Amino acid sequence: MRLIPPAVAAHLADALLAVHAGIALFAVVMLLAVLVGGPLGWRWVRHRWLRRLHLALLAVVAVQAWLGRLCPLTVWEQGLRAHAGQAPHAGSFVEYWLSRLLFFEAPWWVFVAAYSLVVGLALLAWWRWPPHPRR
Repeated sequence: MRLIPPAVAAHLADALLAVHAGIALFAVVMLLAVLVGGPLGWRWVRHRWLRRLHLALLAVVAVQAWLGRLCPLTVWEQGLRAHAGQAPHAGSFVEYWLSRLLFFEAPWWVFVAAYSLVVGLALLAWWRWPPHPRR
């Protein structure tokens, strides 16, 4: 990272946080869409590739929590912030507000339980409203 100027590292950290927020939003919104759209017959929520991507994402997050590991995106962002001379989750407008949405203080077991519950819901939705078979 020594080749990246600190100002660029700060902007990359902000961009990475925005991507991280988008992924988290996808995970939550997709689960809600399946739980609502499944019973309502929304065909798009049963696309196999979308459901596989969603379930894989949720599983990776849950396994990271079970193993006590931080998300690689968080580690990368924190490294960029350190290189930029910023404290993690403090700095620019974009970073400040996106951090407020993504990060909050709670005991680790709360995150493990929450991620496990979300994966359980996704698996239940997979069983109840399975993806369409390949065509």
